[in-house]
Formats: sequence, C-alpha cells, structure tokens
Amino acid sequence: MSTSVIKQGHKPGENPWSLSRIAALLVLAFLAVTWLVPFAWSVLTSLKSEADAGASSLSFNPPDGFSFAAYRKVLSAGDIPSWAWNSLITSVAITLITVATSALAGYAFSRVNFKGKRWLYAAIIAAIIIPPQLLIVPLFRQMLAFNLVDTYWGIILPQAFAPAMVLILIRFFDQIPTELEEAARVDGAGRLRVFWSIVLPLSRPILAAVAIFVFIGAWNNFLWPFIVTTDAHLMTLPVGLQTVKSAYGLQYAQNMASAILAALPLVVVFLFFQRQIIKGIATTGFGGQ
Repeated sequence: MSTSVIKQGHKPGENPWSLSRIAALLVLAFLAVTWLVPFAWSVLTSLKSEADAGASSLSFNPPDGFSFAAYRKVLSAGDIPSWAWNSLITSVAITLITVATSALAGYAFSRVNFKGKRWLYAAIIAAIIIPPQLLIVPLFRQMLAFNLVDTYWGIILPQAFAPAMVLILIRFFDQIPTELEEAARVDGAGRLRVFWSIVLPLSRPILAAVAIFVFIGAWNNFLWPFIVTTDAHLMTLPVGLQTVKSAYGLQYAQNMASAILAALPLVVVFLFFQRQIIKGIATTGFGGQ
C-alpha cells in the first residue's frame, strides 16, 4: 500500500473518483452552499443602509454602498457587552453542570445495576419526549418559590439537565471495554477512581462534543431567559438584542446585524473546536454509525 493511499484513506484498488463518491461530494457541496447562502445574505444585508435593505429589488451592490451603520446603531442602543457577559456566565455554568451530571448519570446507567434503574431510564426517555414548553409554568413557579427569579441561578438551574446527552454518554460508555475497569478494580481502585482515572480520559472526544452542543444550546436559548429575567442587567444576549430590535421596529439591516453579533461567538467556538465536534460525532454514532 502506497503512502498516498494511506494518507487519503482509500482502500487498495479503490477508485478515489468513483461515481458514488462524486455524487456524495456533489450532495455535500450542495448542502454546504444551501447553508452558506442565507448566512452570506444576512451578512450582506447587515452591511447595507436601511433604505437599501428594505428595498423591494434585490441587489448585491447597494446604491448607498456598504457600511457598518447598522452595527454601530445596535451597539450604541443596548448594553451588548453586559448581555454577552451574562450569556457567557450562564452558558459556561450550564455546560459544566450538564456535562458533570450527564457523565455521572451515563456511567451509572452503563455500569451499575441499582434498584429502579429501568424506571429512571424510562423517566429520561419521557423527559426527551415531553416538549420543554410544557414545563415553563411549573419551572417558573419553582423559581418564584425559591426566590430565584432575576438571578443567574434562575437562568442556569432549569437548563442544567440534558436527558439526550445522558443517552449519548450511556451509548459511549457501553463501548468502553469492561476489562480496563476490572483490571483497575483488581488493583484496588474504587468506582469513582475508575471513573475519574480511566473512563473520563477515554471519553474526552465525546465530552468535548457534548460540552459544545450544550454551550451552543444555552447560548442560543431565548425563551427561558426571557421569562425568568426582567432586570435589564441580567438579560442574556438573545433577550437583550430582542429589546433593541423591538425599540427600532422592523429594521432589516439592524435585525441582521443583531443576528450576526449573537452568532459570532458560536462561529468562533466552532472554528476552534470543530475537530472535537467531528470526532465526538463519529465516536458516538451521531452520524448514523
């Protein structure tokens, strides 16, 4: 087997430009363009004046030219640094708590036989099936009872449990050979020591993927932070930007600028951790494996 074949990942005798491979590449290219066109259009609209953005005719070269006026208006109208800081604090806390609890729960379901295991597993499945909107009212009443409305914890705690991530980690832990843990237990290691020293190091790709998915979901969440916060100083970025858009009314360029500002941190996160995301997806079977 030649070195070039090894680097490209082709099997011996496999045609790298077969009809099926070309068709798959064309489909992937079409999907990539389909995703990029709306994003490019959003960026283009955000760089137009309001008159050009609201014009009935489509134009890639606006008469008034491109400018950052929409970004300047959005940044000057609201307290975006404070909102972004609130989003960062809550999203990081939600991610840390969710990854920790999901990893512990997933390992317990995968390796430990305990009473009521089947019922708890069924409860996790039910929590995935039930629409989260149905829980808004009881969750808000709980936050009122615990005096957590208009607090960081009021935003964090109801989002710090992800049943889907527990199922994903269960599947991953099931794939880890039990012989590794049995050898450690023979040497005197306890259950938590095995989990910390053996299981977690082997689970870095999936834990990174889960953390990124949870972080993105927490950062983009609008409904719950909007309901549980009324103090402008505690608003997250999606909620705060919505108040800016409401104050201006229907302003296409400013709306697009707000959307780009809200999505920009997530783009940066994805660019830095795309390898972990792809590796985690391939490892856990997100991709249908």
